[in-house]
Amino acid sequence: MARQPLNNSVRDDPRPLIAVTGPRRGAFGPRSCVALGLWLAGGRPVQVRPGELSAQWPWQGVVITGGHDVDPVLYAAEPEVKPRYDNERDAFETQMIQQCMSRGTPVLGICRGSQLLNVALGGTLFQDIRPRRPRRANRRSLLPVRTIRAAAGSRLAKELGVTRCRVNNLHSQAIDRVASTFNAVAWDRDDIIQGVEYGGEDRFIMGVQWHPEFLLYQPRQRALFRALITASRRTTDHPPTNQS
Repeated sequence: MARQPLNNSVRDDPRPLIAVTGPRRGAFGPRSCVALGLWLAGGRPVQVRPGELSAQWPWQGVVITGGHDVDPVLYAAEPEVKPRYDNERDAFETQMIQQCMSRGTPVLGICRGSQLLNVALGGTLFQDIRPRRPRRANRRSLLPVRTIRAAAGSRLAKELGVTRCRVNNLHSQAIDRVASTFNAVAWDRDDIIQGVEYGGEDRFIMGVQWHPEFLLYQPRQRALFRALITASRRTTDHPPTNQS
């Protein structure tokens, strides 16, 4: 699951090449789990870190992974919590998202990645969700401890195969104002947004607030990675005509 050189044998591999973003150092466990999910779905995951983005764009899909909080300066807000930011990563992944939008590249945002997708497209975040949980404490767990509901007819519900399921909970921030090009499509019992997806033409741009890479033993969670791979193959064969 480590980084691969883009040699001829890799270029000739028919499996979609998927960039897995993250910090310059650390996060080996989560990123390895994301890579495993992509590999099981038929993709070729390649780890990409800040400083490794060049004019070359070989990716057929991108996963923006979880991690530290998004710097509130990106959505014109003052810090409300003790800073745990990675500005280098924010800039790198924002550029990746912009490239995905302009090139029509499918992208899946996970937890922090979902939040950054929303911010990069003009939305905002709640910096601390603890006061916004009147029904349940913000219990952090790798296990599926939180029930979410997905909007019937949404792409997310279609890929999950259900409109209600249990997911894990590892986040302290969440989406507040949804970007104008996104639709909120999943919520938990405290009405905190758990899923967003692109509301324009048929393009795979989706964010989930939980970590499906830690739930790969569930077929519905593996389906999210499979959906990205399917979209990556389709986009490679038939690029979007409108890449706004």
